[in-house]
Amino acid sequence: MGLFSSLPTEQRGDRALTSSWNSECSRDNCALSPPTEKARVLSCYSTLSPTSMKIMALPSVLVLPVLIVVAAGVYYVYTEVMHFMSKSLVQNKVVVITDAVSGLGTECAQLFHKGGARLVLCGSNWDKLESLYDALTNDADPRETFAPKLVILDFSNMDSMEDVVGEVLECYGYVDVLVCNSSMKLKAPVQSVSLELDKNIMDMNYFGPSTLVKGLLPPMISRRSGHIVLVNSIQGRLAIPFRSSYAASKHAVQAFFECLRAEVEEYGIVVSTVSHTFINASDPATVEEPTPPPNRLAAFIKSQLTHGVRPSVLANEIMQTVNRKRKEVVLAHPIPRVALYVRSLLPHFLFAVVAAGVKDSVLTVQMQ
Repeated sequence: MGLFSSLPTEQRGDRALTSSWNSECSRDNCALSPPTEKARVLSCYSTLSPTSMKIMALPSVLVLPVLIVVAAGVYYVYTEVMHFMSKSLVQNKVVVITDAVSGLGTECAQLFHKGGARLVLCGSNWDKLESLYDALTNDADPRETFAPKLVILDFSNMDSMEDVVGEVLECYGYVDVLVCNSSMKLKAPVQSVSLELDKNIMDMNYFGPSTLVKGLLPPMISRRSGHIVLVNSIQGRLAIPFRSSYAASKHAVQAFFECLRAEVEEYGIVVSTVSHTFINASDPATVEEPTPPPNRLAAFIKSQLTHGVRPSVLANEIMQTVNRKRKEVVLAHPIPRVALYVRSLLPHFLFAVVAAGVKDSVLTVQMQ
């Protein structure tokens, strides 16, 4: 033992390895010589399968392209699954869409109709409703879709709301999804807006949707299921000058639906709000670049404020909101999103910026 301990560390390791190898071989009645380092490496490679050898030989430069292809494949499968689920989740559901003849309403009607929903389309113009009905049913497969029901709904006539609620419930007896899409816009200085116009805007944007919800809510509570979606403007969260009546009505309806969400949650009813910037239904015009080119930062800010959101994009967002039961969605460009945070964290700064913008706009008008 003393002689072994006096040997260098490398020799002691070799002696121990040789002793271990001989003991293993004697136990198995074999007479193999101690393995060398080269023999052990060759033994390891001999155990690898041809596939493993090919993987190890794969150049590192191909790793990134392979990962990109795999990620693209996973994303494709995910989108296909979500597209299939978006159809299956609304299939046979009774979906009521207000102001269905508008650009956004038409896009929503097309999406839900393709998904197999039982549509109840509401609008104030019967001819436009019939035209939408024809557009949906002409190329549709009657085995996969349902013919929509049509109901005249005019929020400016609040006396008719009780009859409208009864007519909607007569279609199928209940409602699974209610999409409140109606809206009336106004841009004018505060002092120029009459009380009558204020009342009309509040009827269209607040009293109408809230009254319709109250009428359709009892069947949802009794069935302990339902989904109510408010398509609201971002001005329900952030007031903009010269839109006092419009912003006030949007703030009011936003608060109503937030209170409603808490009150009906115990009945299994989901309440969602989708806040968006203004809807841009027009095709983007191609403008030739002026000479000299404009300030790029100013052009970017202007594009963020003026482009708005396309009806098709917003309709897809509403469909995803219904499928995923999301309670709150903000669909806006970065600048309005930042303004929401600034409104909460640095309100005085935002007030100063908005006031300065009003002064600049007034000065520009006076100079013209």
